[in-house]
Amino acid sequence: MPEMTLVDSVNDALHTAMDEDDRVVVMGEDVGVNGGVFRATEGLHDSYGEERVIDTPLAEAGIVGTALGMAMYGLRPVPEIQFMDFIYPGFDQIVNEIAKLRYRSGDQYEAPMVIRTPYGGGIRGGHYHSQSSEAYFTHTPGLKIVVPSTPQDTKGLLLSAIEDPDPVMFLEPKRVYRAVSDDVPEGHYTEPIGEARLAREGEDVTLIAYGAMHHVAMEAAERAADEGVSCEVVDLRTLVPFDRETLEESVTKTGRAVIVQEAPRTAGFAAELSAFLHEECILHMIAPVQRVTGLDTPFPYTLEEEYLPTPTRVLDAIDETLTY
Repeated sequence: MPEMTLVDSVNDALHTAMDEDDRVVVMGEDVGVNGGVFRATEGLHDSYGEERVIDTPLAEAGIVGTALGMAMYGLRPVPEIQFMDFIYPGFDQIVNEIAKLRYRSGDQYEAPMVIRTPYGGGIRGGHYHSQSSEAYFTHTPGLKIVVPSTPQDTKGLLLSAIEDPDPVMFLEPKRVYRAVSDDVPEGHYTEPIGEARLAREGEDVTLIAYGAMHHVAMEAAERAADEGVSCEVVDLRTLVPFDRETLEESVTKTGRAVIVQEAPRTAGFAAELSAFLHEECILHMIAPVQRVTGLDTPFPYTLEEEYLPTPTRVLDAIDETLTY
């Protein structure tokens, strides 16, 4: 198997899907000739032409609205929003049209489309290029939300998303686009949407994370092991639907949980996970769930490392739950 970075695996998945299905269309700002601001779509324009790899105006509502029309009439569009921070002009189209199409049409129409977008901090992008806005969309029935953390999962999950009959938001942690690499199978394969990955087995506490924060959790688990603490690490992979069974089994076993997200703390997705665990696992829990999150402020430029969760902050939360 070839070794790929996460952004390479996105590109490989798009090539694979477009080779196999001529209904797959890629569109967005600079995705064509330029190959995308992160080069995630590099080479697609040369391989499939301007009718299937479409450079669009800077108009996010137009991008996702046009993609919806394509999906309703038989295509499989994969629109890219250049940064998740830019998705808000298309918010109405996503939550009021795309997410509700199957319901409002009485199952007459589907919206098989994947909205790809890089999210999160860690690249010195400042407050307009670093936001983690997943909670806005997890609150919207009709959308599936996928957030991979490894190159192998990224390719398999993206191919699953493209084949899905319903709309999927595919959030790519740009912080680790080129910071992690992995052996990625060639050709077509899929990873199941809605299933978490048990990345590390442990006995004392469960660490739950997704996207770039998975790697923070893994580093914290390794450092905790040096202190004699056994951490189980669950890579959520999918936020909607999230894998209730795996989380319940893990926290029932360990009795403790620490959830890591880089989005602001208030009403973040970690709060939903915390509520679920307290509702379903309370009789097995030794301590309340701990959350390690971003801050309730705009994303800062000069204080980026103060804002983002770190392994040290996760270790502090592990200590809190162990000494409760």
